[in-house]
Amino acid sequence: MKLASLKEGGRDGTLIVVNRELTRAVKATGIAATMQAALDEWHAIAPRLNALSEDLHAGHAKDAFDLDMAKLAAPLPRAYEFVDGSAYLPHVERVRKARGAEVPESFYTDPLMYQATSAGFLGPRDPVIVASEDFGIDLEAEVLVITDDVPMGVSPADAAAHIQLVGIVNDVSLRGLIPGELAKGFGFLQSKPRSALSPVFVTPDELGDAWQGEKLHLPMRTWINGTWFGEAECGVDMQFDFAQLVAHAAKTRPLTAGTLVGSGTIANQDTSKGASCLAEQRTVETLRDGKALTPFLAFGDTVRIEVTDTNGASIFGAIEQKIAKP
Repeated sequence: MKLASLKEGGRDGTLIVVNRELTRAVKATGIAATMQAALDEWHAIAPRLNALSEDLHAGHAKDAFDLDMAKLAAPLPRAYEFVDGSAYLPHVERVRKARGAEVPESFYTDPLMYQATSAGFLGPRDPVIVASEDFGIDLEAEVLVITDDVPMGVSPADAAAHIQLVGIVNDVSLRGLIPGELAKGFGFLQSKPRSALSPVFVTPDELGDAWQGEKLHLPMRTWINGTWFGEAECGVDMQFDFAQLVAHAAKTRPLTAGTLVGSGTIANQDTSKGASCLAEQRTVETLRDGKALTPFLAFGDTVRIEVTDTNGASIFGAIEQKIAKP
């Protein structure tokens, strides 16, 4: 089942069910008005949404319409919580090596995670508005999962059952602001503006064999200004799977239905597959050439992020954005 939200009906959008080809959709009117409403009562609502999905694929859904990506909001336009990990340790190892620092042993057993911005997400075609290019504008292509209500202290084994949807995210970062913020010892704030979500979220069963061990086993493809930038493998070099990340986030508090848990930037030991963020590429260049060669994003630049199946079909739809002035 694939779900999305139209830019109508208020700031939380209108929930729609989308077909696998991402060409047709139908409003979930009478089942759940919004994505959050569906997640709040997921175990009661999901079977009804799935029945509507089956009707859509069979051509029996009343008032079905052609899907226009430009009319989509983020699937979850605002969320109660977004916690983002850094589960791909090759990225952490290279960044630390570039500045002559070792990776603490605890990083291999205890996930890195921070509280991200969730009050509003950009739609898949919305521009990324940044006040200044001097902030060091960067994309971060990631996978994320969306949970139902997760109890405090859940084990990783039990956490897997609370993962209800999967999507991708452009977790925008302002690299020029990060060092000053981290130096304060109190985490990110101004350096992490709003992120953009994929056009649709999908249930794990839609992924078939590509969803194993609570990981997505497909490449994350990125382009900048139409030029290939990377296709790192999401299922490779991921130190912590999503069940472990969910359990980590819920160690001392329950997670509310609709919580998003991010993987962190996709990165592999094999650098020939390119990168999923500019900071990663610049680090590889620094280690190889002694200095970073690739600039950060500028106004007018475009970013495309997408995951396709083994037949080349888009799974979540593409995030396509332009970097723009206020």
